[in-house]
Amino acid sequence: MNTQSSVPIEKLAQKMELEIRTESVSLEGKMLTTTEVNRSALQLTGYFDYFDADRLQVIGYVEYTYLNTLSRERKHFIYDKLLASKIPAIVYTTRTIPDDDMLELAQKYDVPIFTTDRETSAFVAEVIRWLNVELAPCITIHGVLVDVYGEGVLIMGESGIGKSEAALELIKRGHRLITDDVVEIRKVSDHSLVGTAPDITRHFIELRGIGIINVKTLFGAAAVMDTTNIDLVIKLEEWDKDKEYDRLGLQEEYTEFLGNKVICHSLPIRPGRNLAVIVESAAVNHRQKKMGYNAAQELYDRVQQGIQENMAKHKKE
Repeated sequence: MNTQSSVPIEKLAQKMELEIRTESVSLEGKMLTTTEVNRSALQLTGYFDYFDADRLQVIGYVEYTYLNTLSRERKHFIYDKLLASKIPAIVYTTRTIPDDDMLELAQKYDVPIFTTDRETSAFVAEVIRWLNVELAPCITIHGVLVDVYGEGVLIMGESGIGKSEAALELIKRGHRLITDDVVEIRKVSDHSLVGTAPDITRHFIELRGIGIINVKTLFGAAAVMDTTNIDLVIKLEEWDKDKEYDRLGLQEEYTEFLGNKVICHSLPIRPGRNLAVIVESAAVNHRQKKMGYNAAQELYDRVQQGIQENMAKHKKE
């Protein structure tokens, strides 16, 4: 298990397209360790009780205009106290820019200052969403993750059982690959798991007897995705004639990742079975269940209704 507990500030700056204003401050080794973001409103008034210095600090238009009402001496005092707290970074939003005193003290305390044209609320929401994914508990498993009709389907099974071949057939049928062989799973909430590919293997599939292929190059950008929620797990296994397999689907089975349960189907492999079609059907059926329709339950209700009607008919006779 690999739990990620920090993300480089440089990565945040690149993702959010931030402009750095402190060129002499190195970003190397500077990390964010919490998903929380702080609008430095109370701190700019001088109130630092219960201040969490680990958070990314944001100065928006309201804070910026408030600072402009202060004397230079007062602003210098506030800046010094804020930056001396060893905060990770400050971002000025809504086309505001830091003044010379802020930049000078930021260089003194080795704190990077960024600016962005984005509105404050939208920027903060996007940063928190991104950090929730980046800092989420993470595990790496062996499998293939594909997007099928908008459902994230994780295909698992023993090495060589046909996971990659099934994924390739799904891609040819218009679905999208997230990752082959190695799946990074992050728990972004108590109800959501997000799957991604390691940077080094993104867009590649290994086919035994052929080698490595680049799905994006062969099938185009529409055939790949960077990330998706994990909605359904398909476990491929060798056919066992002595094993009882679920034929109705009235009882859901689950598998667990990082404490979150995901619906799981065990799919026995036999010659002649079209795995891609079966996976497509499982994905569509899963969507129908989420929308309130259960084919197995409808069949069961029809059978029960038929039995009751026959019993009533026999009583009349």
